[in-house]
Amino acid sequence: MAGFIVGNILVFAGAAVFWEFVAWSMHKYIMHGFGWYLHEDHHNSTGRRLQKNDAYALIFALISFLCIFNGLKQDKALLTSAGFGIALYGIGYVLFHDIMFHKRVKWLRLQGKTRYLKRIINAHRVHHSTVTKKGAKSFSFLYAPKSYSVEN
Repeated sequence: MAGFIVGNILVFAGAAVFWEFVAWSMHKYIMHGFGWYLHEDHHNSTGRRLQKNDAYALIFALISFLCIFNGLKQDKALLTSAGFGIALYGIGYVLFHDIMFHKRVKWLRLQGKTRYLKRIINAHRVHHSTVTKKGAKSFSFLYAPKSYSVEN
């Protein structure tokens, strides 16, 4: 039983961490590649509440939901745990990217006060310094190397 619990915790945490790599890859090669059509309004804000770019969040949420749903339906705990790990990543993404950085929820203000949060805010600011699909840097959402520290 202990192995079952530990295994599920590891898959849950691993999926959440691994999803940053998935999101980075999607962001760099799809959103700033052939999927720019959906991502462009995110870099060139239209001021609309909803953006075409939100379709990417829905795709990620659907993947998480399908893992959870099928894991529960088929009694596959590890698949369920992976789905919840992806959901945890999604929560972090929404809190940081949509709420803290882009301030898309007007009544909720989250401040990035720690060195870690300041670093990913700075990295995302660098990313948004370009409004075209070419020339962007820093494609991560919840991770940034120390080179993006505000002190640098």
